[in-house]
Amino acid sequence: MVLVLSKGASSSSFTYQPKNFDVFLSFRGQDTRHGFISHLYEALRLRDIHTFIDDKLPRGENISAELLKDIENSTMSIIVFFKNYASSPCLDELAKIVECKKNGQLMRSVFYKVNQSEIRNPNGKFGKALAEHEKNIKYNKKVQRWRKALQEAANISSWPYEHSLHPNVKFSINLDRNPKLRVQSVIKSIF
Repeated sequence: MVLVLSKGASSSSFTYQPKNFDVFLSFRGQDTRHGFISHLYEALRLRDIHTFIDDKLPRGENISAELLKDIENSTMSIIVFFKNYASSPCLDELAKIVECKKNGQLMRSVFYKVNQSEIRNPNGKFGKALAEHEKNIKYNKKVQRWRKALQEAANISSWPYEHSLHPNVKFSINLDRNPKLRVQSVIKSIF
């Protein structure tokens, strides 16, 4: 269990807020689970970083109240964006992560084989997925919340994986490198 120290009502009092996880990993399993995510999870585990990874949510299912609590009970969330991230469960997770960020939780984004600008101003697969969600009455009201969460996540410190270095990119890694080496670079940058 991780303990987070935060100031209480008076400047001389402190409260301890227990956290169950150091890191909550947000990703769409089908696309990255057996590659980048498995390497990232293992690298975090080897550094004794207690990481929540959801490997039980079936595709197309809504996230549970328990999963939302796991997000809240994490010190940091790492969002791994990729081409098919814009499924509704991922977007619900993201909206919750952004909400927790406003309450002091750390949030970092990794752009895995997707351009950061596609997330900031959804176009391509992201834009199409959001447009499809808007057509569905079930998701219509959520889409604005998801769009805001995508924009906020795209504007924070991040690690885009691109083929070449760009002057405005804070961190870039060649896709041809071994996934384990890419993960180590991300881990070193975070911790």
